[in-house]
Amino acid sequence: MASMSSSASSSCSPLMLLALVLFCSLMTLTAGNFNREFDLTWGDGRAKTLNSGELLTLSLDKASGSGFQSKNEYLFGKIDMQLKLVPGNSAGTVTAYYLSSKGSTWDEIDFEFLGNLSGDPYILHTNVFSQGKGNREQQFYLWFDPTADFHTYSILWNSQRIIFSVDGTPIREFKNSESIGVPFPKSQPMRIYSSLWNADDWATRGGLVKTDWSQAPFTASYRKFKADACIWSSGASSCGSSKSSSTKTSSWLSQELDTANQERLKWVQKNYMIYNYCTDLKRFPQGIPPECSTS
Repeated sequence: MASMSSSASSSCSPLMLLALVLFCSLMTLTAGNFNREFDLTWGDGRAKTLNSGELLTLSLDKASGSGFQSKNEYLFGKIDMQLKLVPGNSAGTVTAYYLSSKGSTWDEIDFEFLGNLSGDPYILHTNVFSQGKGNREQQFYLWFDPTADFHTYSILWNSQRIIFSVDGTPIREFKNSESIGVPFPKSQPMRIYSSLWNADDWATRGGLVKTDWSQAPFTASYRKFKADACIWSSGASSCGSSKSSSTKTSSWLSQELDTANQERLKWVQKNYMIYNYCTDLKRFPQGIPPECSTS
């Protein structure tokens, strides 16, 4: 590093170096800024950006929930978002954080957090849609209280697999099974969406527990968004040129679970998975979906 800085200083004027430092500082400050990266799309003021765009909150009351979406569309990427979920009695509420394309044959990658009575655990609901077909639910409890502090929820999406992770621990892997006739999300660019809404007809204990509106407004918080991703614009991907693809980008474009993370995935699924569509023989009496054999 010493020789590099010495070389740079000999070839660049002090003014150029100062400009470079200021530019890098600006990039650091604006990385993941909600004002720059997202639009507040509904909720009539219930969605808010705070702290100069470093924090975003969604609120729900009896009149309405709220939501936001990314300005950019992505085709593959590693998306990280820190969330702190609705505290206390959150029964009936759903906080959704997902990627989705448009149209009748849309693709979608879902995190949904199903609220519960105070003291009962949240249910983390995941699903994958390809060509408009979903019904691929896996549900988990978490090994911490997701309302006490922020935690990082990540989606890694490349042409071969989708990996859902919590605080860096993989909880689910959905592999590309096109070779056996299962469509995989790999051609439709998707935006990031999030919403907080009332779903007390099904969200908590199958709709038996209703939302307690005396606890409203319900609020979920977001921070430290990060996208190492291929941005889709004017029908082309920012990762289309090998020259523009960094080593870091290339790594997630082909990333798979190593042995250590395969073991962590098994640990989560053994101890915290509470529903897996691949084992629901009552739901699929003619046989489990074909992609389950590759999971």
